[in-house]
Amino acid sequence: MPEPAHTEGPAPFRWREPTSLLRLRWGRHRTRLLGGLLLIVAGGTAIAGGGATTPFAAALLYLGSIAHIVGWSVLPSAGWRRVWALIPSTFAMWFMLTGPGWLAILVLPYAGWLLVRHRPIASYPTILFVLAGAVIVARLFPSYASMLPALGIMAGVMMLSALAARAVHVAQARARRVRRGRKPSLSQGRPL
Repeated sequence: MPEPAHTEGPAPFRWREPTSLLRLRWGRHRTRLLGGLLLIVAGGTAIAGGGATTPFAAALLYLGSIAHIVGWSVLPSAGWRRVWALIPSTFAMWFMLTGPGWLAILVLPYAGWLLVRHRPIASYPTILFVLAGAVIVARLFPSYASMLPALGIMAGVMMLSALAARAVHVAQARARRVRRGRKPSLSQGRPL
């Protein structure tokens, strides 16, 4: 039988998260990413449920702050990026105690997420989605009693915005590869 013709073509386009390429001193990338994200969200939720009204609520506020800070600290990223993300994000969570009128401050943790995930500047306009969502949700849910559904909707807006920022990052990497003379392959690998 004749051998099939061997054609050399460009390698298929395989994009990887920039943070997965970092050499970590401890732990694995996926474990630190998921654990950090879980601590960030759980800490933010605990802060939202806390307050100075009772000793339990005050403890919840402080423990939530610690969990939130630890969550940002364990995410796989350059150290300075984590510091620049955790400080404004923690203050934003505390400001959320005042109610849905402050939902726009969720732009700070979202911008921190883009920074920690090493997203390019071209993906930062997705911050406008979070800002627009916050303005709309704050008008739909004006009282603190409706804070839970407001935060649920904003969590969805922030996740979709993060996916859009990732798509911009992948598209930019593909365009850079095409400019260098290699065609990206859409048939192999998971582009998103």
